[in-house]
Amino acid sequence: QLRLVESGGGTVEVGGSLTLSCTASGRAPATNWYRQTPGNERDFVAGIIGNSGTNYADSMKGRVSIARDDPTNTVYLQMNNRKPEDRTTYYCNAVTATDGRCKNYWGEGTHVTVSS
Repeated sequence: QLRLVESGGGTVEVGGSLTLSCTASGRAPATNWYRQTPGNERDFVAGIIGNSGTNYADSMKGRVSIARDDPTNTVYLQMNNRKPEDRTTYYCNAVTATDGRCKNYWGEGTHVTVSS
């Protein structure tokens, strides 16, 4: 079982920056960040495969950057120019493939508040 632990959430001012971290208990080559507000579906924010294959939600392009640190099994989400609507809980997701079967793992989330 892969365990994911998010950190870095907190309060940031409108226009400010914040970096979230997701540390896995093992290798997680395909790692993603999602976010979810109560009553809504979990939305994709950004993803990374290996060290250079990145993908971003259209609404996040230019405002977030995802990167990986292999030695620590940590994926970072750098978030810039925060807006009030970015106030929500962010979740780390990892997808592994074993014997042709994919399995999803989720962290417990880290909350971000954007203050004006």
